[in-house]
Amino acid sequence: MRAVLIVLDSCGIGAAPDAAEYGDEGSATIPHTAEAVGGLALPVLGALGLGNIPALRGAGPIRGVPPAAAPLASYGAMEERSQGKDTVTGHWEIGGLVMRPGFALFPPDPPSFPPSMVAEFERRTGRAVIGNRAANGVAIMNELGDEHLRTGAWILYTSADSVFQLCAHEGIVPLPEFYRGCEIARELCDPLRVGRVIARPFVGAPGAFRRTENRRDFAYRPSEPTLLERLVSAGVDVCAVGKIEDIFAHRGITRSNHTGNNRDSQKAVGDFLAGLDRGLVFANFIDFDMLHGHMRDAPGYAAALEQVDGWLGRFLPTLRPDDLLILTADHGNDPTFRGSDHTREHVPLLAYRPGRPGRPLGIRDGFMDVAASIAAYFGIPAPPRGTSFLG
Repeated sequence: MRAVLIVLDSCGIGAAPDAAEYGDEGSATIPHTAEAVGGLALPVLGALGLGNIPALRGAGPIRGVPPAAAPLASYGAMEERSQGKDTVTGHWEIGGLVMRPGFALFPPDPPSFPPSMVAEFERRTGRAVIGNRAANGVAIMNELGDEHLRTGAWILYTSADSVFQLCAHEGIVPLPEFYRGCEIARELCDPLRVGRVIARPFVGAPGAFRRTENRRDFAYRPSEPTLLERLVSAGVDVCAVGKIEDIFAHRGITRSNHTGNNRDSQKAVGDFLAGLDRGLVFANFIDFDMLHGHMRDAPGYAAALEQVDGWLGRFLPTLRPDDLLILTADHGNDPTFRGSDHTREHVPLLAYRPGRPGRPLGIRDGFMDVAASIAAYFGIPAPPRGTSFLG
């Protein structure tokens, strides 16, 4: 008995009913990406039922992905109940928690974070801070990178999400020191209820800076047990792929592979599954959000979707008759939308069980239905929130 839960990071399916409250009315990550490139080629996701989801929302079709006459997977969309549109909030709700109120947000203009807290961070790390405002991560890296190289100061920035992001060159701040600085920041951020402290290392010379895959997330600790902890307590293995271990503060995980891109994550999913008799493989495919959504790169986003579709075509035949595969997302990040932040959207839901016909699952009232369904699949006590969509 094996379940695979894959979060296609930021692959929203259309604006949520409360999107206007977040300034995101009109966003639609996958549909708008399809329009921007003249149509998507997603034969496997289409066969599973991705193209059947827009009609449930009263929306038009995804260009290039028509509805399937007989979808292989059960299909639906999920409406988030938590306040926020960030990675931790979305993943935690998938894991059964609802964040109300949400994590604290910070002003875009400097100083975003309180000067007294930043001064204590400087004292404890022995390095000054520059920035301390909302910014696009690549833009502020290029803007302040020269000064960072001269002074060794941390580049600190935030966004529309609850994030304390630190940027530094790996040749100036070695990774062990970088991660230790993030641990100090995490301690100082806890009283402010900051969702994540994020390490954003980079390398290269001025004019040619580039991020590395040594990013790490230091998340606020969940206030109650998530689905992952409930599974482990019941003797069910939980194998984490990508940044899942960071998002859940390393709780409720028996094995992990902290991959840094979609292709490595796909290999890790297959490797874990090959050695698993009973357990959950929980993966985050990060490229959509990190490389293409925030950079407003619609062609890159489309290419990433098509690459995952090709991988799914090879992966699905490896599943056993009693396996369960769930594909979903944690929020949107429409690459055609204004700004460079996440977008508040419905997320797609595809639940595939080999040999079983798909059925419509409707619009689910909360991401926590995923946690309820996986708990039901493994026969463990139901979490306090959510309704299983498994027949």
